[in-house]
Order: sequence, then C-alpha cells, then structure tokens
Amino acid sequence: MDAVAIRDVEPADAEAIAAIYAHHVLHGTASYDFEPPPVEATLAKIESITAAGWPFLVTDREGRAVGYAYATQFRDRDGYRFTCENSIYVDPDWSRRGIGKALLEALIERSAAFGFRQMVAVIGGAEPASIALHASCGFREVGRLHQVGWKKDRWLDNVYMQLELPAASD
Repeated sequence: MDAVAIRDVEPADAEAIAAIYAHHVLHGTASYDFEPPPVEATLAKIESITAAGWPFLVTDREGRAVGYAYATQFRDRDGYRFTCENSIYVDPDWSRRGIGKALLEALIERSAAFGFRQMVAVIGGAEPASIALHASCGFREVGRLHQVGWKKDRWLDNVYMQLELPAASD
C-alpha cells in the first residue's frame, strides 16, 4: 500500500466517520454502544474535540475518510490534563493495510505536541487486533478490568494500555 496520508478532520468527514463507527458498533465489541449515534452527534464530537485543540485525524482514500483517530483528555478533572485517551477506527474494507498504525503514530506525535505526557488506550472487548496495534507502537498493558461490558451475549474485558509520550520540543 502507498504511504498513508493523514490530515486533520473536517466537518464534512462526519458522515463517513459515523458510518465507520456504526459498523464497529453493530458488528464488533470494541465499542459498548448498541446503537450507532447519528451523524449530528459525530459532528458535535468533531467540533468539541477540535475546539479543545486536541488532535482528530483522518485518512482518506477514493475521496472519503476510511479511518480516523482522536485523542481526548483521559478524564475531565484538571489533574488529568496531561493524560489523553485515544480512539481509532478503520473502515473494515480498508483494515490490515497499515491505516490504523499510521493513524496511531501520527496521533502519538500530535498528542505529544499538544502537551499530553501519557496516552491511554482503553480496549473494549480486549480486541486482539487493537492490543497488537498498540503494542506495535510501544504501548504496554497496564491493567485489565474483567467482565465489565456486556455485548453480543457475553461478558467482555477492557484492557488498559499506556504509552509515555515523547516530550514536546517546545
């Protein structure tokens, strides 16, 4: 596959992002949502994340977003302002082509530049592909919450992985 071009999200990406997330909601266990949120909710999420200055990245192919990643403050209390949580989703038709890794690498860089010092991945359903992706970028498993989610007629674990981000150069 050619090099993956990464860019900042635009409001016009909301529909494609909502469709990608909808697939994962309906067919996977990484998200514990049962119903996909509407496009308007996705647009509101884009607006709130970018208004905070946090990175929200997409990659597109054939004129539409096929993967996205963003970082948000891990928790809303001030003491967490230097720790972020990531989210990464790729269109299933484009999986296993390096898009997730390229997005995560760019997100790490942009999150460090923002001033985040730690990045946490909360991997719903203990999805093996997501664990492998994060490990390939230097994350280490730091915890597991057993049977905290219920989806697809079974109990699911959450795996917590963490990466110390490189210090911002400025």
